[in-house]
Amino acid sequence: MTANRNAAAGQPTQSGRPHFSVVRGLRTHARVYGETHPEAVIIVPGLGCASWMYRRLARTLSRWRKVWVYDPPGHGFSAGRLTYPAHIEQLTDHLAAWLRLNQLGGTPLLGHSLGGEVIIDLAARYPLLAGPLIACAPTGIPENPNVAMQMWRLTLDLPRERVQLWPYGLASYVRTGPLHFYQLAQDQYNHDTGPLLGRVRSPVLVIEGTADPVIQTWTLERMSQEIPGARAVRVAGGTHALTDSHPIEVAMHTLDFLEDLAGR
Repeated sequence: MTANRNAAAGQPTQSGRPHFSVVRGLRTHARVYGETHPEAVIIVPGLGCASWMYRRLARTLSRWRKVWVYDPPGHGFSAGRLTYPAHIEQLTDHLAAWLRLNQLGGTPLLGHSLGGEVIIDLAARYPLLAGPLIACAPTGIPENPNVAMQMWRLTLDLPRERVQLWPYGLASYVRTGPLHFYQLAQDQYNHDTGPLLGRVRSPVLVIEGTADPVIQTWTLERMSQEIPGARAVRVAGGTHALTDSHPIEVAMHTLDFLEDLAGR
């Protein structure tokens, strides 16, 4: 598979193309890389994160796949409202509507952090829209720490991330704003994903970073056990933002997973 992949590899797309669509009355942004490839993958960001924080992973994947980096409502360049989104299920419902509008149902979804929780929710509640899932350092499955604990773990993680990511992360958090951040973090504490795991029928890959203080290993092990057929891999030295710190490893695990599915 690696030999075929090398033969098919194109040049990485350095700067994606902005794409806007109106979803439920909100102007919704995505950035598109590697548009010449017939097969696609969609990156779903974490809480407070924006499409520009995933450019390293998108550029890497764009050598082999068309990459959509979706901005949830109230994140990045997507519009939101004062009290919307305030719940995880609202993020899922908006993603489902965006997939339908852009005829992307069944496309592989790579969700990072809260994005991992959202794509699991999508697969359980909208099974016809969910393609293969790559849950990268997913939150809330099955552990739902309170907001103070979430903030403490993120504080522990910050010094481990690349310094170059910090200004992009700060811009993303400022764009999301403290109200949306708090509302979604609080809802994450209340959101019970556990019962949804057994309803997921999409193929699932869980990617964990060994240096991630935000996600507990036991929660990912339980997630892998409770989702039928799920597989898990660990990235040595991977931080919580391993999509930025280890984009090549995340991309290769993703491509291997999707190629294995295609070869069945």
